[in-house]
Amino acid sequence: MKKIFKAISMLALTSVMACGIAACGGGDNGEVDSSGNTIVKIMFHVDEKSTEGQAYKKRIDAFNTAYKDKKIKASATYKARTAGASSYETELNLLKTEGTLPDIITFDAPNCASYAQSKYLYDISSLVPQDIQDDFLSLNKYDGKLYGLPIQESSAGFYYNKKIFRDANIDVSSYTVENPWTFDQFKQVCAQIKASGKTAVDMRMDATKDETATYLLYPFIYASGGSFASDDGYTATGYFDSAASQNGFRFLKDLIDNEYTSYAIGATDFFTGKVGMYLSSGWTIPDLDNKYKDTFASRDDWGLLPYPQGVAKASATGSWCFGITDNNRKDKSAAKELLLWLTSTESSEAITAATGMIAARKSVNKNYAPGSPEEVLLKQLQLTGTARPSTVAYPTFSICFNQVIAHLQNENLAGTLSAQTKSLQTEMNRLKNLKG
Repeated sequence: MKKIFKAISMLALTSVMACGIAACGGGDNGEVDSSGNTIVKIMFHVDEKSTEGQAYKKRIDAFNTAYKDKKIKASATYKARTAGASSYETELNLLKTEGTLPDIITFDAPNCASYAQSKYLYDISSLVPQDIQDDFLSLNKYDGKLYGLPIQESSAGFYYNKKIFRDANIDVSSYTVENPWTFDQFKQVCAQIKASGKTAVDMRMDATKDETATYLLYPFIYASGGSFASDDGYTATGYFDSAASQNGFRFLKDLIDNEYTSYAIGATDFFTGKVGMYLSSGWTIPDLDNKYKDTFASRDDWGLLPYPQGVAKASATGSWCFGITDNNRKDKSAAKELLLWLTSTESSEAITAATGMIAARKSVNKNYAPGSPEEVLLKQLQLTGTARPSTVAYPTFSICFNQVIAHLQNENLAGTLSAQTKSLQTEMNRLKNLKG
């Protein structure tokens, strides 16, 4: 009898341990809660209390209501990417090492190649119907495979204070996406604003702790005829440090040297009337529409100008995306349902209404009013949008780019650029060797 009791006890213990490991019935197909719901875990890159975070939360709540009878439930965590350009990658690496990657993550578009090669992302080519793929303005692909769908699309430009421009007798009415201003004309406007006693432009030179400076400033290098890496993404030497690329960085350095911009501009200086122009993306539109009414009572008080043109036209593009992870969950059907829900036309409308960004789905984009900031952003996206370099070493590229921006005040620009190119090339060589 004791042997039988012992055997039963061991069997019960084994069952409890298995239940703990497999989350009571999930196994390698995922976690199932006590109510029989298949749990789909998702990690967002923003603070839950932010405007964007609240938009995601509402869509998650709506999903859980819609899929209650189907026994699928989404569980969200929010990891704001604020600790540096590589912080999110560090978090993902930790989760991957622990074997606790969520089923879906958000990721910045240029990281697609890096995440795909590092096995963070799962190939979703067969999970997303072709008609849905065709409705996106862009897709996140690597080696011909689909790894992510955009949350929203992104473009940026120069928000400007119309009163400051009127007081300085500056007319920019002829500058459009189709006929942008030149680098020289941009500098002339900056000189006129400076002469009026205001800081000319906030170029976001201080935003080098995350992706902000990289995202907003990389187009100037492309517009100067430069580039960052070879087509295969494994060579930086001769690209990142080329003469043309140096010219792009030199243009940015000149803005600092001429005191048109600086690293010390306050976060709200443009919004309180101290700065003439502000380089930012669509996420600034809701702030200008709803806040800082003392300076900008209505849209009659501010406008949006496109990126200036050098030897070429280029503007910022690429935003955050949703991807299913390559975790130990073999059955991706529940994750697929959440992915398609969050990138649906309804979700696209709801999320971009909160963020001020351009919808990722073609069928959602509206006929914006001529000359409106939304139209400027959409036209740039369509006509001059140039993606950040596609390379498996993108996280390192972003760090190196930010290092160049952070040290533009130094005299030896060529030396700084050379040192950062060497660092990037070292990482590219390492990753190429790993690929075999």
